Amino acid sequence: MAVVEQERPAGTAGAGRAGGGPAFLRALREAPRRPTLAAAAAAALSLTLYAVVRHLVGTSMIDMLVYRAEGRAVLDGTDLYTIRVSQWDLPATYPPFAAMLFVPTAWAGVGLLRLLVTGGNALLLGTAAWLSCRLAGWPRRELRPAAVLLTTGFGVWLEPVWTTLRYGQVNLALLCLILWDLTRSDAGRAKGVGIGIAAGIKLTPGLFAVYLLLTGRVRAAFTAFGAYLVTVAIGWTALPAASHGFWTTYLFDSSRVGKTEIVDNQSVRGAVARLLHTAEPGTAGLAAGAAAAVLGLAVAAWAGRSAPHLPRAEAWGVVCTAVTALLVSPISWTHHWVWCVPLAVLLGAEAAHERSRPEAVRRLRWRPILGVVLLGFCSYGMWLVPHHGPRDLDLPVWQQVPAALYPLLGLAVLALAAARVRSRRAALRRTPATLPAQRPGVRRETAPVR
Repeated sequence: MAVVEQERPAGTAGAGRAGGGPAFLRALREAPRRPTLAAAAAAALSLTLYAVVRHLVGTSMIDMLVYRAEGRAVLDGTDLYTIRVSQWDLPATYPPFAAMLFVPTAWAGVGLLRLLVTGGNALLLGTAAWLSCRLAGWPRRELRPAAVLLTTGFGVWLEPVWTTLRYGQVNLALLCLILWDLTRSDAGRAKGVGIGIAAGIKLTPGLFAVYLLLTGRVRAAFTAFGAYLVTVAIGWTALPAASHGFWTTYLFDSSRVGKTEIVDNQSVRGAVARLLHTAEPGTAGLAAGAAAAVLGLAVAAWAGRSAPHLPRAEAWGVVCTAVTALLVSPISWTHHWVWCVPLAVLLGAEAAHERSRPEAVRRLRWRPILGVVLLGFCSYGMWLVPHHGPRDLDLPVWQQVPAALYPLLGLAVLALAAARVRSRRAALRRTPATLPAQRPGVRRETAPVR
């Protein structure tokens, strides 16, 4: 008779602080010296190479300039949604609340702001790696500093991360805000606030509130909705004219965000537009998006509710929700797919768990899956097909696959998650057992395994 033991779930009461300091400081104290130093050296080498390549190819950081212009418009009292930035005439597309958060960027010069945003995004990448490890419960706490260093050092080569850094985007900040919220205790009264604030900045994170609702965390779901309403109220109070324009007109004008059919758009709607060689996929695009929403939320809820049977159930549920949001959004730029970071950590956890099994029952299927996913996000496949001018609408069939690389990977992840839950439930019907509670704030238990 064996006892199943898992690491204490991240966010469980008392887990955030231990030994008089935050959990990551305790992990640093406990970390083995040699592997951590080796990871630090490898990360430093990779980041140095990244800095050289970045300098050689050049970075416009154009989105950072848009944010700065939005902050300046708030300070000057000018019309937020009539500003245009750079030769591409880029407009403001976020809610007024987000523009208010961008005000500090208007106080810095462009050169200094480039350094601050790049350095801040590097720190956010490390934070996302740490939170992803907490979500997946892997690796052991003393090994997590090395994992965070390696993820930060080599994660910059993932196309969504590279593009986020190149444009000076806010994706990593939103990723950290959502992960921080979802790794907190379910018992906490303020759980959901982070998701609500993220939705107030960029609407698509609101789907995580739906995930909370579908997995039985009603209070957290309504807390997220309440926090979102507070952000809207703040925007209306401070910028009433801009808020009226955004919520009644500009929100529904997708042309302000960009063209649906270009390969930059890695949503289901964008893939359908390119496949049908039309800028307006119409009913076909809506039907495909609705199908992806139903499928994705069903798989996410199924995974999230399988905690008694499925290791890392919460991580699977969260990743599937993120993938669903990216698939169903009318426009999901490649840099929105920074959720590849927690996805990679989750698959790494599955691969490590599989490798630890007895050799007689070891299949080693997760390592190839992890390799394929990393290859996909490091391939820059959508940029290898002709995509200048109207050529996005003239892609032959064989070029449609790299042009829709991330939607295809996202659908594959949903199928993989569904297969994982199904196989785990089938296995436990043959050998009944219950895993320890995995969600933050849920009572920890152990169960015998035959």
